[in-house]
Amino acid sequence: MPTRPPFAAPLRALALAAGVHALTALTACRDSVVAGPDPGPPERPGGPPLVAARLRLERVAGGLQLPLHLAAPLGDRRLFVVERRGTIRVVEDGALRPEPFLDLTGVVSTAGPERGMLGLAFHPRFAETGRVYVAYTAADGAVTVARFEVRADDPYRADPASAATVIAVAHPDFQHNGGMLAFGPDGRLYVSVGDGGSTGDPDRVAQSPASLLGKLLRLDVDGAEPYAIPTDNPFVGRAGARGELWALGLRNPWRFAFDPPSGLLYVADVGEGNWEEINAVPASAPGVDYGWSTLEGAHCFHEATCDSSGTTLPILEYEHTPPCTSVTGGVVYRGTRVPAHAGRYFFADYCLGWLRSIKYGGDGRGITEYLSWQTGVSGRVQSFGVDGFGEVYLLFAEGDVYRLGAPIN
Repeated sequence: MPTRPPFAAPLRALALAAGVHALTALTACRDSVVAGPDPGPPERPGGPPLVAARLRLERVAGGLQLPLHLAAPLGDRRLFVVERRGTIRVVEDGALRPEPFLDLTGVVSTAGPERGMLGLAFHPRFAETGRVYVAYTAADGAVTVARFEVRADDPYRADPASAATVIAVAHPDFQHNGGMLAFGPDGRLYVSVGDGGSTGDPDRVAQSPASLLGKLLRLDVDGAEPYAIPTDNPFVGRAGARGELWALGLRNPWRFAFDPPSGLLYVADVGEGNWEEINAVPASAPGVDYGWSTLEGAHCFHEATCDSSGTTLPILEYEHTPPCTSVTGGVVYRGTRVPAHAGRYFFADYCLGWLRSIKYGGDGRGITEYLSWQTGVSGRVQSFGVDGFGEVYLLFAEGDVYRLGAPIN
């Protein structure tokens, strides 16, 4: 039987206005709302209360078309913003450059509500290799990771002729693509892939080591072409299992984030019917089973009782609020502009419109701080991003990019 983690009490939010959307690659539902102030959960034991706080968001760009991700090479002052339609735009000194860094609109499929260009990662030695990796859904729906190189004569343009497919994961539906890319502290490329989109994961692919769906993949993109499988991946050598797997049991891991100072990997998984969840595990831990679809959050999903042995329960979950709830996984603040935010993991809910943060030590203390931030900015947070200096950005469906500012006392 699953047990509830110490700080996985239900969190309820009140939606004040509703509308219909078919916009993003992260939602668990069809209706979206832009919420008013986050009322928070009822009082509960086992963790710190949700406390209201205020901060500034600093607008740095606008006019983007459904921005879904933001990244930058280490030490680079430019911001590279992924647009769902298949373009990567550059923001420099507060201005949006007119020409895209990369245009894959002729390759990327945006059919349905959740396909598109989904992720972006720069090689850890980008200054040396000039390599950038993107994740998108292809015309056949496959979740595809491709590599490009920056043009030798223009650092503001990737060379389309340098395209090389790293991996393409066949995907049977329009939903639950995942599509996050990030290089871990170990230099490996991690890729999130959703469970294929069918309601309730009827074929239990998320639990099957023979399938790449519902997984976190770990690839060595420097060891071979198009990639090598790291020998220390947990399923290497197991009969009938895919060696690319690093973790399993995920539904729609829209966003994950490494936090090297704490040694943790945060994975936010969009829920099915009742629960949204945030997980945090040691980044070096192989073979983690996040539970789906045996569990949704910390709760049995298919049956009233279930065997949850071997699964890792979320550090935080919150309950769905009609008509729509959808967690937007975030990042841990490790920048220098706002020291007060150091160690805070920021996340949002796309439908409910709120922004929250937690402090989690991963050292047995659990969550030690839980804040609900009032920003004065309304909209739907589709994703977070980090620039080349560790500063955190929020990307809104309405086309704006904001930088995380200081708390307001």
